[in-house]
Amino acid sequence: MENTESKLAGFVASVMDLFARRPETGRVGNWMRRGGVVFLILLIIMSILAFYWSREPKVFWVNSQSTTDGNSVTGYATADALAQVLNTLLDKPGGYLLNDIMPPSVFLDNIPNFEYGAVIQARDLIKAMRNDYGRSQSQSLEDPDLAGAEPKLQYQADKWILPSAESGLRAGIKLIESYRERISDSNAQDAQFFARADNLREWLIVVEKRLGGM
Repeated sequence: MENTESKLAGFVASVMDLFARRPETGRVGNWMRRGGVVFLILLIIMSILAFYWSREPKVFWVNSQSTTDGNSVTGYATADALAQVLNTLLDKPGGYLLNDIMPPSVFLDNIPNFEYGAVIQARDLIKAMRNDYGRSQSQSLEDPDLAGAEPKLQYQADKWILPSAESGLRAGIKLIESYRERISDSNAQDAQFFARADNLREWLIVVEKRLGGM
């Protein structure tokens, strides 16, 4: 313990010595040396942040809600997974980086590109849920939560000025979570998830086109 404390004290003393005024170097030389030390410290801090923020988010498990009779709620896992993906984008280390204009985020590319891909996939899924999964047929009424969530996810993904991309994503998450709770409520009959093969096919066609462009 004493050895660690002595090393720390020595490090602090060496740093303070770098900021100490040295008459032989002149005023300009002193300011240049101090400025260089400050720049080096900021560079180290930003490098550590960049490394920490660039880590891949943890894998989450898809949840399935069950009713009192043991049957799973159709559509709950899909809605819950979509909400979890969007929450991960906003709450992971560093938060949402795609629209950051300050270092070190502006110099990163892996995580912002990952975020953009996740946003595109979320947009495709919410559109499929609004147009297909959430309605019995094309002429039926669309679900109000899904109808409200889709435009919220369409905000410019790299927009930082108000309204920011984060505000749109958070508003969309609230509507998706509201829809998720409504389809799991046996007393609410106004929310449905139609897990038909033709609905799945429509969404997979979009996914196939996205993959074809990579």
